[in-house]
Order: sequence, then C-alpha cells, then structure tokens
Amino acid sequence: MDISGKSAIVTGGASGLGRATVMLLAGKGAKVAIFDMNDEKGNALAAELGDNVRFYNVNVSSEESVQSAINDVIEAFGELHICCNFAGIGNAARTYGKKGPFPLDEFNKVLQVNLVGTFNVTRLAAEQIAKTEPYNEDGARGVIINTASVAAYEGQIGQAAYSASKGGVVGMTLPIARDLAVLGIRCNTIVPGLIATPLMMGGFEEMTPEIAEFLKPLSSQVLFPKRLGRSDEIAHLAGSIIENDYINGECIRMDGGIRMQPK
Repeated sequence: MDISGKSAIVTGGASGLGRATVMLLAGKGAKVAIFDMNDEKGNALAAELGDNVRFYNVNVSSEESVQSAINDVIEAFGELHICCNFAGIGNAARTYGKKGPFPLDEFNKVLQVNLVGTFNVTRLAAEQIAKTEPYNEDGARGVIINTASVAAYEGQIGQAAYSASKGGVVGMTLPIARDLAVLGIRCNTIVPGLIATPLMMGGFEEMTPEIAEFLKPLSSQVLFPKRLGRSDEIAHLAGSIIENDYINGECIRMDGGIRMQPK
C-alpha cells in the first residue's frame, strides 16, 4: 500500500507509540484521525501537523463514542484504509497479596480498554474499510494493526490483567485476519518490548540522560541493543506493515530479543 493519500485512524495517537505513528503517516502524506482522550495533547499534535490531521476525543471501549468519531472521519476524509490501535492502559497487583485479592473492577477496566476497546475499534473500522474501493489487482482495501506486548507471552508478577488483555489481542489476530480476508483487509499485531514511552518515562515524551540512568536496570535486560526501544522504531514497523501487502495474520515481536523475567 502506498500510504500517500490514504486515510487512517490511530487510537492512543496523542502520545507515545500512537503519536509517533501519527507523525510517520502524516509525513508520508496520509490523512490521519487521532483518537485519544487527552484533549490538550491531541489538539496540539493536530495543529502541529496541519489540515490533514484531526483530533477526536474518543473512549475506545464505548461503541457510541467510537462510532460517532468514525462517522465524522468518513465525512471528513471520505473513506478509510488504515486503523492502528495503540490505546491502552496498565496496572499491577498480585492475584492475591497483602491487600487481598486483585480488585475485580481493576481487572475488568484493563480488559475493557486493551482488549474490548481494541476489538471495538477494529470491528467498526473494518466496516468502513470494507466500503473502500480496492487499491490494487489483489482486491486489497486496507489494513488493521493492533498492539499487544511481550507481557502476552511473559507476564511478570502483578501483570495478570495486563497480560490477559494483551494475550487476548495476540489470540484474536489470526481469527480477525481470517474473518476479513474475503474483504481484502489485513490484520496484524505489533508486540513491543520495553519502549521509552511517557508511561515508562514518568510522563516525559523525550529520553534524557537522567531518565536513561534511572532506567538502566531495565535496559540491561535487553539482549541487544542494550537500551529501551524508541517510539519511532515502533512507528517504522507499523509503516512497514502497512506498505507490505503480504504481511497478514502476524504477531511481530519488537523487543531487542528480551525475554521478561518474573520480576
């Protein structure tokens, strides 16, 4: 797929991995809709990148919120080709610990955003991509990229909810790809390791020497190179998946070879 001139939705697009992907897609000439709940960052990024980028305040776990925003995207852009799902949250608690059992509402909250939210956007985006005219002789119409985590395979102590949510994203990748194949829509999942996102860096967007020193114990666990991954590296992978029409039904680890330990 040639990204130039295509239309995309990026959830979690106001910061971190989503922000980097929005910037890459816009830089390659795509029209991009940012779905996020951070009005300040979302509007600022849209203003920075120009008229072809729009921000929508969207709760990915709400059918009404997502559907309303997608309707506006179609009205603005005319069609949809790309959906990248980066929106996600995390928490940490032992299944049973000093504070008692893992609070069920906290477990459900993570699943609602990371798993249900991902599927909610995927299914509603697929409905619109299916209406798009094929762009090549294979009948290709578009691509959906979801985001999991190495925690899907090697969840650490306290990560039962997060690992379950990301394991669900991995598990539904191939079935979704099979469901949508007849429509010319691909589905893949990026599986990041330790990435220098604001969540990892205490709210900061950019790595500093001080933050790097603080995160050194984590960086040392990476096989090679011994550092945290960068958001732009994940965005580059997303771009490669979009552009290569033969990547389908895959969960691609991008983690420097790390295999997470129990803690």
